[in-house]
Amino acid sequence: MNVLTFSEKDKNIYDLHIYNLQFTIEEMKKTLIIGASNNPERYAYKAAERLLAHGHEIELLGLKAVEVFGKTVDTERKMYKGIDTVTLYVGPRNQPEYYEYVLSLKPKRVVFNPGTENEEFENLLTKNGIIAEEACTLVLLGTGQY
Repeated sequence: MNVLTFSEKDKNIYDLHIYNLQFTIEEMKKTLIIGASNNPERYAYKAAERLLAHGHEIELLGLKAVEVFGKTVDTERKMYKGIDTVTLYVGPRNQPEYYEYVLSLKPKRVVFNPGTENEEFENLLTKNGIIAEEACTLVLLGTGQY
């Protein structure tokens, strides 16, 4: 049986690569897009495209089970693991049905994209220790603030 041996220098380089890989994986935040669409004209589609381009893992929730960038849009609310950010592309009128669901995911923040601002939902999130951010996902990504 052959045994692979490393010099101390090689071992340190290997350990550094493993650390950097773990750090990179931990830095990439999983985002749930609520209001996902396969229409390239919709901002939810553009957000999915840009999140993936920036190396973020995404989950998609929408009204139609269509394919977007190789992922199927879920039409049922699943208990996704490790959601860091929920980004909304659903107007305030249709958001109440998502309140309890989003709270149950325990994200660190919810991004209210332009046109989705909702004081009631934002207050509910804040009371539950979740950051409610009125911003544009595309702008946050483009300026390195995501």
